[in-house]
Amino acid sequence: MKRILSVLITTFAASISASAQEADNITIGYLHPAERLQTLSLLDRPTEDLGISGARLGLDDNNTTGQFTGQVYTLETAPVSGAADAEAAVQQVADAGAGWIVADLEAEALLAVADAAAARDMLVLNTGAPDDALRGEMCRANVIHVAPSRAMLADALAQYLAWKKWPRWFLLKGSHPEDEAFAQALGRAADRFGGRIVEERIYEDTGGARTTDSGHIQVQQRMPVFTQGAPDHDVVLVADENEVFGTYVPYHTWDPRPVMGTAGLEPTVWSPAHEQWAGIQVQNRFVDGYGRRMQAEDMLAWMAVRMIGEAATRTNSAEPEAIRSYLLGPDFTLAAFKGEALSLRDWDLQLRQPILLADDKTVVSVSPQEGFLHPTSFLDTLGYDRAESECEL
Repeated sequence: MKRILSVLITTFAASISASAQEADNITIGYLHPAERLQTLSLLDRPTEDLGISGARLGLDDNNTTGQFTGQVYTLETAPVSGAADAEAAVQQVADAGAGWIVADLEAEALLAVADAAAARDMLVLNTGAPDDALRGEMCRANVIHVAPSRAMLADALAQYLAWKKWPRWFLLKGSHPEDEAFAQALGRAADRFGGRIVEERIYEDTGGARTTDSGHIQVQQRMPVFTQGAPDHDVVLVADENEVFGTYVPYHTWDPRPVMGTAGLEPTVWSPAHEQWAGIQVQNRFVDGYGRRMQAEDMLAWMAVRMIGEAATRTNSAEPEAIRSYLLGPDFTLAAFKGEALSLRDWDLQLRQPILLADDKTVVSVSPQEGFLHPTSFLDTLGYDRAESECEL
């Protein structure tokens, strides 16, 4: 009996070894910032593995399925300091065998990566740049946008404000181009969903230390003065993507009003507090594997890696062209713990998805809100619709 068992084990091990040798290897490149923006709050300071760990969890999930489909997934990471590094980073992951690139980068670097990848016939999945222009006049045929656009985030917030019947918005914006871009998205959302910006004020970034020992004392004195004398308003909206002042706005406004936008109640792709639709399952697996909570950057990376894995599984192929065709085709969907199957808009390659409205403790709501209808997909009530798009793929 022992001899028979030994033979069976040896035969099974040989079969596994042969299957591993015959497996299709699928390598995914992951490009991330060499340095990330430092936040005002210690609780939000980025970890070194931010985004990368989300990609690795997605890789683990792909490899679980790959045991049955004969596919083995690997990840090749490369830091990018800016657009000048794009060519070298793309070459690095391409030399490692990557056929696809997940890019958690700002717009300029993303475009440089996209152009370098196009020369190698590689598909890029954008998980870092929310710029609407990348989905519009600057769109690329080889770039899928996993990250929601600023328009989607602003529309998600505006729908909730419409549902709450809070139409008067007092807008505080930073002095950087990204802050102005989100402010413009909020203005567009106001026009779409019945809001009205009663006043805009700019908080100038004068440089200097971001935090000091007496920070709370200065904020308590200055922020009420900065927000004093505004017209009647229901909420204060903040557009401060560069983390200059937004974190200091809640509880410091002259008038007692809720704060939303890039501070307070934030529209986001993911929250560490999200647990519905089996979200608690992926949250727990992430904590067990990486010792911290799953952030939005991690979920976006997970989604991008899983999109490639889903397409490879459905096509039973490791060929980039087959995977690309399925991703861009009408049958592609992705389950991502948000209550709706996610799919791609064929006019700008933006991933349709619900947007969470969350603070630092809980998910308050999820948009699209009930009652906002669309002839094809209610998820298309967020962001630029087909008729509005300036993208020509």
